[in-house]
Amino acid sequence: MLAINEVLSALADETRRKILTKLKEGKISSGDLAIYLDMTPQALSYHLAKLKKADLIYETRYKNFIYYELNLTILDEAIMWIDSLRGGKNEDQ
Repeated sequence: MLAINEVLSALADETRRKILTKLKEGKISSGDLAIYLDMTPQALSYHLAKLKKADLIYETRYKNFIYYELNLTILDEAIMWIDSLRGGKNEDQ
C-alpha cells in the first residue's frame, strides 16, 4: 500500500533524488553509491533508510555487499496519485 507521506518526504530531499537518479541506471552497491555521491557510508545510510522506509528502493545482499535498486511499483503508484490531483484518467469518481 502506498504511504504517500513517506514517499513525498523521501522525494523532497535533493540527495535522495540523486540516489534515485543513479539507481535508474541499475543495481549498485552501497560502497559504489557512496563514492559516486562523495558521501561517508554513515551519511549515505541515513538517506537509504529514508528511501527504504518509503519503499522506493530494494536492498539485496550478496556476500559482504549490499546492493540497491529502484522499486518502480511505488514510483508508479505515486505518479498515479499525483496525476489524480490534476484530474487525470486514474481519478476516483
